[in-house]
Amino acid sequence: MTGTGKQYTGTLTVEGGRAFLLGEKGEEHFSEAEIWNGYIKHWAGRRLRGTLLQERGYETGRRIVLLQPCTEPEPGPFVELYYNERLPVYFYSYLGHLAINVNGGIFNFSHLLNECEVMSEGEYFYRPALGKFAPKPGCGYNVDDPDRPYLDKFGRQFMRTIHVARITGIETERLSGLLHHELDVIHNTPEDPCKPGVYRDFGILTRSCSTIIRDSLKEGGFPEVKGVFPREIFINALWNFRKYERTGRLQLCVFHRPQLRVEEAPCSVTSPLFNPLNILRAQRLKREGIII
Repeated sequence: MTGTGKQYTGTLTVEGGRAFLLGEKGEEHFSEAEIWNGYIKHWAGRRLRGTLLQERGYETGRRIVLLQPCTEPEPGPFVELYYNERLPVYFYSYLGHLAINVNGGIFNFSHLLNECEVMSEGEYFYRPALGKFAPKPGCGYNVDDPDRPYLDKFGRQFMRTIHVARITGIETERLSGLLHHELDVIHNTPEDPCKPGVYRDFGILTRSCSTIIRDSLKEGGFPEVKGVFPREIFINALWNFRKYERTGRLQLCVFHRPQLRVEEAPCSVTSPLFNPLNILRAQRLKREGIII
């Protein structure tokens, strides 16, 4: 995704069939661009920050806008581990998804090369379901037409409920370096000519969205983290983070980012746990009020 680099803030306003950000001095930002209906549904009348993107909406041909709430940057080094609930429309999403945020850069791994990337929080959580980011009506992901691909990778908070384990008080430089290295390895791996756009070495049990993050956490200072599937690793990591917190090694905060429901995505669903130990750990954490 590419933006102009220029950001504007204002109140999301709908007037005379037009949507725009209304600045403090009455100026209208993005009135000639396309503003996604999902933003209007949830944020009309709210103060937002916006960036004009190079990408265009397929129906209007107008450039699209990335909007997000005006929030203060998170202070100090931090890591946020994200368990994304599963998407009912995708078989391969049955186990959910894992991503990780290190100091505001969110690392995402997938069997699709275009989804192996590091993104800003605005891109990851709030991309509009327009143009190439949108799902194809009735079919989700579809790249049959290279001039009009439908990547179905709009803002994750509009697609799923996200469970968050936030840790502070730790060194993050090594972990960030390890994750960047993993992206370099993926994008320098030759593609299988029979499967263009797919990471050749991807494997559910060995090189997946969750195991790459697990191995980076293990090498980056948390060797006790175990598991294979996204929610299993999340619960296991949370259990160990809780132990580290008791020793004063880090500070831990656990919360949800609830799904912002839009017509482009069904309601997400929590994936099952298979490891009996993690089932017991999840029950114990709930009794302690750790998992919301």
